[in-house]
Amino acid sequence: MNVSNQGSTAYFRIIEKLRDFLLASPDVNTVTQGDITQIDINKQELFPLCHIQINNAQLRKSVIQFNVTVFAMDILWQKKTNPRATNFDNTINNIDNELDIFNTQLKVVNLLNSSLTRYTLRTELFEIVGEGGQCEPFYERFENDLCGWAYTFDCFVKNNIDVCQN
Repeated sequence: MNVSNQGSTAYFRIIEKLRDFLLASPDVNTVTQGDITQIDINKQELFPLCHIQINNAQLRKSVIQFNVTVFAMDILWQKKTNPRATNFDNTINNIDNELDIFNTQLKVVNLLNSSLTRYTLRTELFEIVGEGGQCEPFYERFENDLCGWAYTFDCFVKNNIDVCQN
């Protein structure tokens, strides 16, 4: 029996399931993974965007423990140039959609966390370690102004390498 491909699906499966879940959200246009600096953030039609980053993997006897960060973000629009403008006015920063982005993208990662801890993703693929992940707001300046949440969690995925075959 060829065991060279066994165990190699866990990484693909975790990215695929997270991508599919996030793309089902009406508050996400694009999902990417890998090196975040390689995303062409000038393509405004990509946003709102979620980016999946696998931080590390710990190999255990029957599971692989992944540490994952999902960045949920959108472009900050100045009120005078906002094609998606609402009547909401954030007078604190004079940027009319910053609070909306933080609220909407927190909803995206909150739904993901709920699915990981109680619903579909928990039964389909993996089990989150503990009660859930941690969310940290960010405000980054690239070529576009972006803000959102970095949601980091640990999860177990079944290790399907058959140790009896080695």
